[in-house]
Amino acid sequence: MRIPILASALFLAAFSQPGCAQEDSAPELEAAPAPEQALGDPAVAAAAALREAVRRIDPTAEFGASGATFRVNTVPVTLVYDTNADRMRLVSAVTALDEIEPEIMIRLMQANFESALDARYAIAQGVVWATFIHPLSSITPDEFGSGLGQTVNLVTTFGSSYTSGAIVFGGGDSATDEGALIEELREKSNDI
Repeated sequence: MRIPILASALFLAAFSQPGCAQEDSAPELEAAPAPEQALGDPAVAAAAALREAVRRIDPTAEFGASGATFRVNTVPVTLVYDTNADRMRLVSAVTALDEIEPEIMIRLMQANFESALDARYAIAQGVVWATFIHPLSSITPDEFGSGLGQTVNLVTTFGSSYTSGAIVFGGGDSATDEGALIEELREKSNDI
C-alpha cells in the first residue's frame, strides 16, 4: 500500500511551507534554531533532542524545517513540531479513509478508549492516521520512545488487535505482546 509513504510526505510538506498556517488552523512551524539558541528555550532544546533521537532510530531520516520523516522497521513515521506553540506530533498513515467499513470505524473508536492509550487513531486529509501528540518542552526521551512505539504499533496492529502495545485500559478485546517495540525505542531515545 503506497498511501502511508505518500500521505506522510504530504503531511510534512503541508506543515513545512512558510505561510501555510491560516486563522483557525495549526500555527506555522519554524526551523530548528542553532544549538546555542536552544539553551534558553525548553521547546527549542526539546526539538533538538527529538531530532537527535530520530537520527539514532533511523540514520537515513529526512529532516525538514520543523520535523522529520523516518522509518521504524518498515513503518514510515513523520515528526512535526512547533516551538512557538510548544507542541509535537508523531503521525503515521494507516489506510485511506474510503477503505474503512463502518464496523472498522467503530472498532477504531473502541481502541481509542481501551487499547490505543497515549497514541490514537485519527482522521485527516482522507487518511486514517496513528498519532501521538504531546507538549514539546516537557516531553522526556522515555515518553518520546513510548509514544513512537505506540504509534507504530497502532499501524501494525490495524486489522487485528488495534493496540498500541502498552497496557489495555479494560473491557478490551485482546492482550498483546507489542510492548517489545516500545521498550526498544525507549532505549534508543534515552541515549540522548
